[in-house]
Amino acid sequence: MASTFANIGKVPELRQRLLFTAGMLAVYRLGIFVTVPGVKRSLMQEWLQQQQSTLFGMFNMFVGGALEQASVFSLGIMPYISASIIIQLLTVVVPTLERLSKEGEQGRKKITQYTRYGTIALSVIQGTIIASNIESMAVNGESVVVFKGFGFKILTILSLTAGTAFIMWLGEQMTERGIGNGMSLIITCGIVAGLPQALLRTQELVSKDMLLPLDLLIIAVVAVAATMFVVFVERGQRRIPVQYSKRVVGRKMYGGQSTHLPLKVNTANVIPPIFASSLLLFPATIAQFFPDSSVVQEIQGALQSGWGHNVIYALMIIFFTFFYTAVIFKPEDVADNMKKYGGYIPGIRPGKRTAEYIDRVLTRLTTGGALYLAFICLVPSVLVGYFANLPFQFGGTALLIVVGVALDTVSQIESHLITRSYEGFAKGARIRGRRVGA
Repeated sequence: MASTFANIGKVPELRQRLLFTAGMLAVYRLGIFVTVPGVKRSLMQEWLQQQQSTLFGMFNMFVGGALEQASVFSLGIMPYISASIIIQLLTVVVPTLERLSKEGEQGRKKITQYTRYGTIALSVIQGTIIASNIESMAVNGESVVVFKGFGFKILTILSLTAGTAFIMWLGEQMTERGIGNGMSLIITCGIVAGLPQALLRTQELVSKDMLLPLDLLIIAVVAVAATMFVVFVERGQRRIPVQYSKRVVGRKMYGGQSTHLPLKVNTANVIPPIFASSLLLFPATIAQFFPDSSVVQEIQGALQSGWGHNVIYALMIIFFTFFYTAVIFKPEDVADNMKKYGGYIPGIRPGKRTAEYIDRVLTRLTTGGALYLAFICLVPSVLVGYFANLPFQFGGTALLIVVGVALDTVSQIESHLITRSYEGFAKGARIRGRRVGA
């Protein structure tokens, strides 16, 4: 491992990419502490401490604490992620977008442009909501905003929208000139930024005998085991063998080779837990604005904790896993492309039969993937219910994001090393997907 890290410094391009990525992440973290004009940061932090179990608390985790700092980066990269998901969903129902998705590089550039426009539009909408909410916030009777009014709202909306546009530019620059996916690295950076605070909080609990050493050992074992399990499943894939028939074009013969179609166990990635968490936390957020409504408070209490919360959360994750997988992966399109280029699955007739076979395998894989996501996301709930005041930061959605981004980044670094005849992180082998039966 030490020699592998030493080899990274020997590859000029890889070294420059890593330094560039680190520099862009440093710029992002510095921007977290640039406060929106007219907001009292200390009061904002105190108010958000009371909202940890609501949508504001989860949102603050994903933006790396920018919301509690009342930062110009308070929206983070989430508008871009939302816009990307909306464009993906619209691609299924809007023929124009569907045609663009099949037009290669030019089509992808056009879709990326639409995603940017959607990001700005969502930033303006979300910025308007946050500006209105901040203006109405008060802690112990003291307003969070210094000067209220239309001017504050406009200034806040412009600041938050500009902040999101700048983060989007940072992410695209990291993707193009750095290592890994820039957008994913920005989210991961925000999540990891909460680790030191969680460790300090854990130390305080141990020193006050609120957390026993045995409890700490159990937490560490569960965290390591959960991380290993996530790595194990995320690398799992079902490789369907594909054979291409020989064909003659002019004087050259093409095809005849054997390859495989990789299907991941977790095709939907981290999108289902994000959807499910947002919908479950939404009633808790709404309840903050209707403190006198008994109906809203009862719904909020039922969905916030307990076995009912866990069951609904798991069922929503399973539903969104199947839904999102069906949106992003089309067995019919895969079968048609294979047939167009002379490919077939041994023992399966091309066309409709191939699509049915792929769909059957994908359904069985998705079932396992959905149960896996539900299990991983329920681990923190169980720990929080067992250990009081547990500062558990890397469970559920956060764990999936961090591990997934880490695997992708390591894989890209390894590719750069191997193409220049250096050994990767795994001696004598590359970090590949693990075969699973289905």
